[in-house]
Amino acid sequence: MPSLRLFLVTLLFCSVSLSRTNCEDSSESSIYEVLKTHGLPMGLLPKGVSNFSLDDSGKFQVNLDRACNAKFENEIHYDMNITGTLQYGRIDGLLGISAQDLFLWFPVIEIRVDVPSSGLIYFNVSVVSKQFSLSSFENPRDCLASPTPDLENGKQIVETVSKIHSEKLLRYGFDRDNGAWTAL
Repeated sequence: MPSLRLFLVTLLFCSVSLSRTNCEDSSESSIYEVLKTHGLPMGLLPKGVSNFSLDDSGKFQVNLDRACNAKFENEIHYDMNITGTLQYGRIDGLLGISAQDLFLWFPVIEIRVDVPSSGLIYFNVSVVSKQFSLSSFENPRDCLASPTPDLENGKQIVETVSKIHSEKLLRYGFDRDNGAWTAL
């Protein structure tokens, strides 16, 4: 009889929590299975997920044991808390993941798989989209503890390029000496 009460209390708690996806045992495989059912590779998140939640609109939060870095084609940094909106084949409004490129760290704001058969996954850092091999993200990686990267230079580059694109400040001219188009 006490186990029936415990079951009913758990059932009531889960239904009251507006169908957040950590009602069941939030073991590490749970978030990875959610990614897989949404058309995304399980290795987008590293090993070490302590818990996660997902609501009906697709908004999620993932908590890691610690901030850490994982090595793929580039180095990826994961904050302790990662949030975003999960849709089939994409994560929008992403906070808590950064990618390193050319010694600079850029905040990743979107991850998407347009055509799974292409074997490509795209990381959007606002101004540009970097493509990676989808197979690199098949399995969750070990993640080494690390401090939060300095995103200031990457953010400044993103802001400058965004301003150039929005104000159409970048103009080109033909350099007759070199026989090529150059920025003016």
